[in-house]
Amino acid sequence: MTDQPHKSGYVALIGKPNAGKSTLMNHILGTKISITTHKPQTTRHQVVGIYSDDNTQIIFLDTPGVISPKYELQRAMMNTVERARADADVILFIFDPTDKFPTHEVIELLRSINKPIFLVVNKMDQASRSRAEAKVEDLKVKLRLKEIHYVSALQGNGVKELLESVRTQLIPGPPYYPKEDLSEHPVRFFVSELIREQVFLQFQEEIPYSCTVDVISYEADEDIDRISADIIVNRKSQKGILIGKKGAAIKELGIKSREAIEDFIGKKVYLDLHIKVREKWREKENWVRNMGY
Repeated sequence: MTDQPHKSGYVALIGKPNAGKSTLMNHILGTKISITTHKPQTTRHQVVGIYSDDNTQIIFLDTPGVISPKYELQRAMMNTVERARADADVILFIFDPTDKFPTHEVIELLRSINKPIFLVVNKMDQASRSRAEAKVEDLKVKLRLKEIHYVSALQGNGVKELLESVRTQLIPGPPYYPKEDLSEHPVRFFVSELIREQVFLQFQEEIPYSCTVDVISYEADEDIDRISADIIVNRKSQKGILIGKKGAAIKELGIKSREAIEDFIGKKVYLDLHIKVREKWREKENWVRNMGY
């Protein structure tokens, strides 16, 4: 076996909402650190995932889907994409060939980048190969692409080959983080994300997009972690929907969130949830900042 130099680098996952960016990162890491639902715009922050093997460390930057922002929260989300684009050594453009809508916002963002761009054609477990290839031909005209990979993030097909190709673009260097780390985010961040994921899964229409989660306290004991969290809503009417008839909705939300958190941290959790109204919080810059965006 030849001695390979250790390589490290930053890789940004960029694409439209629901293209499968978070699913791909979770598959690569072998664990769920980025929330995924069938609804678009689930990811709001830049979620950092750290992949390490004996001679490689790749820091993945999972970003919110590229959109034209309509209010302050979405503007903050797009600033996250811009930062990832600037920090990355390699860009993975995650493309969903089954998406019927144009990708011009992503193309505009990527056109100005002078970095290796890998086109990652995802959802090949669902897509027709010939239709996907026809769409790729169109993208090849619009962007300078270093490589093209056809994958299924859900099933893992083609992901190993993608990782090997990414490694060829990285320069020799030491690891940036301890090899056992999977992320730089604290546990509180993942707790708030797991609660927010349950809001996406349980509620319809505008509710998930109007909520954020603030972990007020986190006390870790030997046998059980005690967590208190506020779910912040945009309007008073949304509070009643989240609580539900005789408190049924928030009870269900609490049970599912607690189960997800226990699964993530591997121990018992006592979870205390409260709903707070902050009128039009996502339109106000100071509130968006206060909420960590």
